[in-house]
Amino acid sequence: MSEFLFVLNSLGLGVGLAMDAFSVSLANGLAEPYMKTGKMCGVAGVFGLFQGLMPMLGWILVHSVLSYFTAAEAAIPYVALALLAFIGGKMIYDGVRHKPAGEEGVEARRIGLVMLLVQGLATSIDALSVGVTIADYDLFHALFCATLVALVTFMICLVGLFLGKKFGTRLAGKAELLGGVILVAIGLEIFLTGLLG
Repeated sequence: MSEFLFVLNSLGLGVGLAMDAFSVSLANGLAEPYMKTGKMCGVAGVFGLFQGLMPMLGWILVHSVLSYFTAAEAAIPYVALALLAFIGGKMIYDGVRHKPAGEEGVEARRIGLVMLLVQGLATSIDALSVGVTIADYDLFHALFCATLVALVTFMICLVGLFLGKKFGTRLAGKAELLGGVILVAIGLEIFLTGLLG
């Protein structure tokens, strides 16, 4: 494979893997429409970090304990569904229970670090299987590919957060409810794709 095709494939892989993280970023922007730019970069950075780490972890597993990885791969859809359903369910519950009054009401339900880390794990866990896809890469190419995936995810998640914020300020009290529904839908999509794919 030429270096150009390698980079192109890595970028395509990044776009494909970032779609779940993009949707969750959109939900986060909806839930917290007054999020500051620094926090947006931090949120996108967490998603990018997880999306870059998971393929590398998969690559390491393939090159060390393939039999364990194959057994664990079957659990990925269940774990992703459980994590996203829990987070999304909580957002739906909070969205129904609380009636925000302006900017202060929205700020009161900011995306916390623990929730963000769970979201990052839930949206990237299926990227473990990419370790099989890049198993024939040497260490340098695997690291380069994972870095590109992380950078692409970061950029795409920033777009998702920006769009979520834009519509979140217009949706006011319905934003968190909609964000929760989006997260549960993503969990179901990962679960069904894992079972049927």
